[in-house]
Amino acid sequence: MADETIRIPEGGQTPETADAPAANPPPAMAEASMLAAADTTAGTIADGADVRPGMMITPDEGEARLAKRIPEFEAFVDGLVKVPLNQGQYDALVDFTYNLGPAALQGSTLLRKLNAGDYAGAAAEFPKWCHAGREVLPGLVTRRARERAMFEGGTA
Repeated sequence: MADETIRIPEGGQTPETADAPAANPPPAMAEASMLAAADTTAGTIADGADVRPGMMITPDEGEARLAKRIPEFEAFVDGLVKVPLNQGQYDALVDFTYNLGPAALQGSTLLRKLNAGDYAGAAAEFPKWCHAGREVLPGLVTRRARERAMFEGGTA
């Protein structure tokens, strides 16, 4: 990846980057390589804990932060899912858990349906997770659509 620096704008997402398409990486990897497109007010940038509006970070640094955290979310998925998964399903659930947190997956209808063997029903739950508060965020609609496509075996 190039060594260009991305400036995270004050206030987070900009209208021009809110729905910027990713090349084809999983949604979380797309997020790490497009830090300026993430909404910092919803805490969705890479590791979130130390990324603030106005901070400068390279795409490589964003990917390194993401790679460092992924095993943590894989462990949550491994512990919560009780049915066999293919790689696309697993990747979609790890991404979902990375973005929303383990408690969201643990208490979700998505997980309940999945663990009951209702894979189609679980896939249909992804679009329900596109709100920040009461507001539907276009970036989350896009992300959930990519996760669902990944889960269903399509390309994200």
